[in-house]
Parts: sequence; structure tokens; C-alpha cells
Amino acid sequence: MARDGDINEPTREFPEYPAGDSREARAGVTDEPAPDAPASTGGPVRGLLWVLGAAALVVVALLGVQATGILPDFRNPFAQQQTDRSQPPLLKSIRDLSRYVAAEGDFQVVVDVQKDRKNVPDFLLNERTLFVGAGRVEAYVDFSKIAEGAVVESADKKSVEIKLPAPQLGETNLDLEKSYVFAEERGLINRLNELVAGDPNRQQAVYKLAEDRITSAARDSGLTARAEENTRKMLEGLLRSLGYQKITVTYTAP
Repeated sequence: MARDGDINEPTREFPEYPAGDSREARAGVTDEPAPDAPASTGGPVRGLLWVLGAAALVVVALLGVQATGILPDFRNPFAQQQTDRSQPPLLKSIRDLSRYVAAEGDFQVVVDVQKDRKNVPDFLLNERTLFVGAGRVEAYVDFSKIAEGAVVESADKKSVEIKLPAPQLGETNLDLEKSYVFAEERGLINRLNELVAGDPNRQQAVYKLAEDRITSAARDSGLTARAEENTRKMLEGLLRSLGYQKITVTYTAP
């Protein structure tokens, strides 16, 4: 028989555990990786791939929108730019021309100039330039120099005689776009002098020599004779259209 004391004794209570704790927490057991087990990197790698993919999609979307013309063009912030601060052209003078350009010739000359010193090696002191110059010379008749009485008309107005000044050669125009330095040699002292005190007009002497050569070639080329013939043909055609049947054109001595 049970004792009264045992019947009236309260039930023993078990210790309480926090709500939500797992069985391992209640048991005091924790899962720790083994010392030799590699660390898991799946999460960071997948996150990096997601970021890269999202960035690529954004770039593709921006390029597509830009191709449609909705957004302005993306320009390089460090692109090279040029600022023109040149002054406006200034008119110096105006001249009335009364010359008839009857012929012109295009010439090309090769200038080979060398400056050195006697008994001095070329590698020390020497300056040689091989320059190819291209220029144009015009042959013209200056109508402003026609003297009084140079035009004589016949009584029946069917013939006319004209006396003109002889054709002249204009100045040689060196075409710098077609002219160039083919080769250039300079000694050591010349190079040092160029570094210390460079001469920006060093090529002017070569240009002048090329112009003189072209002018001389134009005199011997028969350019003035071609100008005489062309001027005569021009006047004959003009005066025949005015009703003259006989036209005589002569040139005075230069």
C-alpha cells in the first residue's frame, strides 16, 4: 500500500530549455568542420557571377539604347581637342590686273647642295640637302602697256592691226605641297648647333635656289613663244566675231 506521504508529494520538475533550440543545442553538440576539409566557396563565386552578369546586361542595354538615338553619344572625356585662336584675315591691298595669261608651265628640279669645310671630316662638319622642287611659271601679256595708236583700223573696217608688248614671265610659284626634301645629311657639329640655336629659315636658301633654277628653265622652254601664239589666236577669234576679216597681231621688242 502506498504511503500517504508518497501520495501527497509533488511531482519532480525537469529543467526547462529555451524555446526554438535545436536538439544539438540542447545536447551541447556543435558541428565543426574537420581540420583537413576545404572551405566551401560556392556562395561567393555564385554571387560574383551574378554581379558580372548583371553588369554585362546593363552595358548591353545601354549600347542598345544608344544605338536607337535616344541617349546622347558617350564621348571620351580625355579626347584630344583643338582650339583655333587665329585672327581674321586682314586685307592689305587690291590690285586691278590687266594681264592676259596666255600660257603656263609646270617644272620640277632636283637641287643638291652641300656645305662643308676643307680638311674637316664630313661626320664632324657637313651639311648636304637633296631637295625636289616643283613650281609653276606663267607667261602673260600686259594689256595695260599697250601704247596709244597700237590699234589701227582700215578705212573699210574689214582689217585691223594690233601691236602688243612682248609676253613676260611671271614669278616662279614654288608648290610646297609637291616639293619635299628627299635626303639630308648633317655632321655632328651641325646637329649640335641645330639643338643649341636652330635656324627656322634654314631651308629658305634651298627654296630660293630651286626657284632660280625653275625660272631659268622657263626662259629656255619657249614658254613666251607659246604665249604669243595663244594671244594671237584669242584676238583673231574675238575680232572676227566683230566682223573683221584680216587681223594682224605683232609684238614689240621687250
